Amino acid sequence: MRVLIHGSELAAATAAAALSWVGHRTTWLPHASADWPALSASGWLTSEPELMRRLEEGLDQGSLRLVADERDAVGGEPYDVFWLAVSPDQRQDAADSVERLMDGLCPGAVLVNNSTFPVGETELLESRLGGCRAVALADLLEEGRAWETFTRPSRWLLGCDDDRAERQVRELLRAFNRRREVFQRMPRRAAELTKLAINGMLATRISYMNDIAGLADSLGVDVEYVRQGMGADSRIGYEYLYPGCGFGGPNFSRDLMRLADVQSASGRHSALLDQVLDINEHKKETLFRKLWAHFHGRLEGRCVAIWGAAFKPGTARIDQAPVLTLLRALWAQGVRVRLHDPAAIPAVLAEVGEHPLLEVFRGEPLEACEGADALLLVTEWKAYWNPDWTQLAERLGEKLLLDGRNIYDPAHVAACGMHYRGIGRRADP
Repeated sequence: MRVLIHGSELAAATAAAALSWVGHRTTWLPHASADWPALSASGWLTSEPELMRRLEEGLDQGSLRLVADERDAVGGEPYDVFWLAVSPDQRQDAADSVERLMDGLCPGAVLVNNSTFPVGETELLESRLGGCRAVALADLLEEGRAWETFTRPSRWLLGCDDDRAERQVRELLRAFNRRREVFQRMPRRAAELTKLAINGMLATRISYMNDIAGLADSLGVDVEYVRQGMGADSRIGYEYLYPGCGFGGPNFSRDLMRLADVQSASGRHSALLDQVLDINEHKKETLFRKLWAHFHGRLEGRCVAIWGAAFKPGTARIDQAPVLTLLRALWAQGVRVRLHDPAAIPAVLAEVGEHPLLEVFRGEPLEACEGADALLLVTEWKAYWNPDWTQLAERLGEKLLLDGRNIYDPAHVAACGMHYRGIGRRADP
């Protein structure tokens, strides 16, 4: 098939790489806000496993063509599929682009809306297509493993009201549907709402578990026992029950706000969603509060090491990441920060600049701990899971480890001579 992809989101880059990889003649038109030179130098794209290699492979082999503007995208053989993957704030741009690029589509072409827009937007896009059909394909990619989740999907959530359009999308994605049937079809508006509802439920589980962890802290209970007990209940399960220092990310956070907007526009106010978002913002300050409590509020002039800035392992993004809230709180108290992250340091510097109380590290994580009073773990990169405990204890002046992701065994940390404070967990030497 001939496919035109428009957008500069991770979903657009992944679709361009994957569809050209399986033989579709693919043209990729990035959004004007982030052209190919900017994308190819961005940390979030270059750090995504496999993706850049597959994009370069497609460009080298000719199955993928990059174009800089809409004039270059049209004029040749017409396209069978128009794949739209732009950010929510580019919605009006997308609608205008659909009208301008419509002449490049063949009769019976399908618009695949892979963007997270308000409920009903796919129908509005179809009204601008002059007879072509539009379907909603929920963006279910996981940042940090986008290639894997696209090429070996657990499911495709397809919003489609036309049998012919469904057949066309199935043919487009046939190479990724061989192991088992992964398509779940429903009406377009239902698919658009389902995408938002999924992230709302996941966020609710996380925030609820964080709330329970706070209660466990107050009662002197190790929350790990509570998590295991809850997860063992077949009605609940273990997924998204890990307490932590808050969630972030461009898509997850954005989808929650989009769901809140949908609720508001429909005349319904969600007190539950408000609480979920409030708990998460409050939790981003939890490591600072634990540090404050340990030192009885005397923080000025102290130095701490932070491991991890990215909102999750495997990415270089810091959008709404807990580290941003933490840094602001520490600097307000005059605390020097030695920050280590294997991928997100450029994004941090772009956000906060060369701050006088910030020193950054990208090599050996233990280097960041030299001369620090305490270590705060924010992002659970695999490189942080098994440090040299003897060296770590020697480097931390006050022997304090604040574990924002509960990845360490409190008893083991205490046996190494350090004070351990996790989310709903603690131990002392």
